Amino acid sequence: MASTVLITGGTGTIGRRLTQLLQQQGYQVAYLSRTNKPVPNVTVYQWDVQRGQIDPRAIQTADHIIHLAGAGVADERWTDARKNEILTSRTQSTELIAKALSENPNQVKSFVASSAIGFYGGDTGDRPLNETSPGGADFLAQVTRAWERAEDQVAALGIRTVKLRTGVVLTMDGGALPKLAQPIRLGAGAPIGSGQQYISWIHIDDLCRLYIQALADESWQGVYNAVAPTPVTNETLTRAIAEVLKRPMLLPNIPNFVIKLMFGEMAITVIGGNYVLNKRIADETNFRYQYADLTNALNDLLN
Repeated sequence: MASTVLITGGTGTIGRRLTQLLQQQGYQVAYLSRTNKPVPNVTVYQWDVQRGQIDPRAIQTADHIIHLAGAGVADERWTDARKNEILTSRTQSTELIAKALSENPNQVKSFVASSAIGFYGGDTGDRPLNETSPGGADFLAQVTRAWERAEDQVAALGIRTVKLRTGVVLTMDGGALPKLAQPIRLGAGAPIGSGQQYISWIHIDDLCRLYIQALADESWQGVYNAVAPTPVTNETLTRAIAEVLKRPMLLPNIPNFVIKLMFGEMAITVIGGNYVLNKRIADETNFRYQYADLTNALNDLLN
């Protein structure tokens, strides 16, 4: 009988693509959702994180859980209320899953949870970072640390837990790439700030394949940096997009102060950078990237 994978955040950009790939490989997929809106070929169970409510059948029928839920970091300006939502949407949802697992009979073999390279800090320059590098001290680092502590509550139940610290996900279905590509298509693209800040990126299909391998391979445990093997600078990425789209790059760099005026504190997600390495994936697993090369990834997504 096919294994059932329960996904939180299944209707988001990553969740939708992950659902397709899981179903192609013969998995049954179920969602934990705030609404009971039907999704084709997916069993939908309801939960209400703020009220601490979850349909116990979701837990009782799952063989694996993939936890993606959390308010988008770059969707809105960081007011105090929004920052609180970014934090609690991650920690409370994870704690609710841990509580439901402890209170309901289940056969869950693995818990594969989203995390973020924000763990290391919003701007760590060109210092190479791997899974044993220390965490940062800024807002996103604090959020990620609290998020991973909540995920440890599942591991404490004896369920194999994998945390994928995810970099910048390249997809045309949302996130950074459409925002970068649009002005370049119009001939108005330019690197941001110095252009020398590093972007640790990953193609969405490679990220989804990492999730699937992490739930299927029992040797995976703990934290992995879910990034492609080669981080690039903002300028390299911008020029590579222009090359793939066959558009000229004519404008000077967009100054940091303009970005800060537009985004406030959230500007760190654009003008900051991290040189994050996929050390554990490279050294300890047999995972093979389909898109290890940036130009190949951009050709696939933009053309």
